[in-house]
Amino acid sequence: MQYQLNMKIALTYNLKKKDSTKPEDYFSEYDSEDTINAIISALKAKGHHVEAIDVEYPNLISYFRKNRVDMVFNIAEGKHSKFRESEVPAVLDYLNIPYTGSNTFSLALAMNKALTKKILNAENIPTPRFQLFSKGNEELEPGFEFPLIVKPNCEGSAKGINKSNVVNSSEELYKKINETIKLYKQEALVEEFIEGKELTVGILENGKTTILPILEIDFSSCQTSGEFFYSWRMKEYQGNKELGLVPTFHCPARLDKEIEDRVKQAALKTHHAVGCLDISRTDIRLNKDNIPYVLEINPLPGLDPKESNFPIMAYAAGMKYEDLIEAILMSASERKRLN
Repeated sequence: MQYQLNMKIALTYNLKKKDSTKPEDYFSEYDSEDTINAIISALKAKGHHVEAIDVEYPNLISYFRKNRVDMVFNIAEGKHSKFRESEVPAVLDYLNIPYTGSNTFSLALAMNKALTKKILNAENIPTPRFQLFSKGNEELEPGFEFPLIVKPNCEGSAKGINKSNVVNSSEELYKKINETIKLYKQEALVEEFIEGKELTVGILENGKTTILPILEIDFSSCQTSGEFFYSWRMKEYQGNKELGLVPTFHCPARLDKEIEDRVKQAALKTHHAVGCLDISRTDIRLNKDNIPYVLEINPLPGLDPKESNFPIMAYAAGMKYEDLIEAILMSASERKRLN
């Protein structure tokens, strides 16, 4: 693989902030200064020149027209639309500037949980049965069994999901559906809630497609919180003992070889079905029959070196943080060379 050293790189990002006029999880997808600085340090350690660009910049197109870069390292979540993760890549595609990670189409697709699940069904990849609600008064289709879980259809980072989203009656279901539609101004996705092990699987393309060690998130130590799945509070306040949000991580996951292979293949098939590039993380629930149900895929997973799941899996594979960041960059650079 040919690889350009000493590249001029723009790091595109959204900086996490607080705004009392917004829902408390409104900015949860955005990145902290610690994450942004860690990526900058990793790229500089590999000899690259880096300029960080907050996509709140008044005129992103004008910036890139005035400043030549070899590559954009993109972690930006976008700004406005239901398909916001595709906004910055769309600008870069328009300007013919290469960037890391998945393309505009795959990022937009993965933001729409229901549409992604339709593709998974077409590819015979197990995913929980679902129904989309746009008005809030649609009749629940026959055959669903409680418990069910209600989610905003086009959000990431577990936005709009907490323990009250797992419902056990029609009354609870329709209350949560209408709350979700009203607060997030989008459709509500209703899924069968899969009891079982919570797993996440990282895919890294660095010259070859690498399936990282599976990460198992054990919520049995979260009795105080009553939250036994990856809710928004669990992600935002992970490790907070007072709130009881103290999951235990096992990487590699505690699985026998046959089940491990089955889980990894489900993640790999999902990565390819959605058309992800360079990197992705697939969330999976393993049911009582050891069937891996794909919950969703994130083509733009968090890269916080201390807390994000993807780096944890990379560390278990023997990688250092700067090597992970460089691997993502190398994969995108090779794709640029071939195109």
